[in-house]
Amino acid sequence: QVQIVESGGGLVQTGGSLRLSCTASGSIFSIYAMGWYRQAPGKQRELVARFISGGVTNYADSVKGRFIVSRDNAKNTVYLQMNSLKPEDTAVYYCYLQQNAYGLTFWGQGTQVTVSS
Repeated sequence: QVQIVESGGGLVQTGGSLRLSCTASGSIFSIYAMGWYRQAPGKQRELVARFISGGVTNYADSVKGRFIVSRDNAKNTVYLQMNSLKPEDTAVYYCYLQQNAYGLTFWGQGTQVTVSS
């Protein structure tokens, strides 16, 4: 099994910054993709940012230029630096790890990010 643990969420004012961390542990045989999704109340879960094997990085259009995803491969850890936060960034942020291109995906428990106006 793979365990995913996130940290770093909280309450911040509009324009502020937060940094999320996510560490994976356990039976990690490979990492095809690792990154962040979020889910706001009443909305579907959406991709925020991720790394894909081969050096590809994807960002949601709504966070480009404001959020930066980075990683420490030795620690199986990814970070999400969130700058210039807006109220519409309020959501539960979930870290995930996908072990191969066909699936085998593991999720964290989520961390709440609330941006006040």
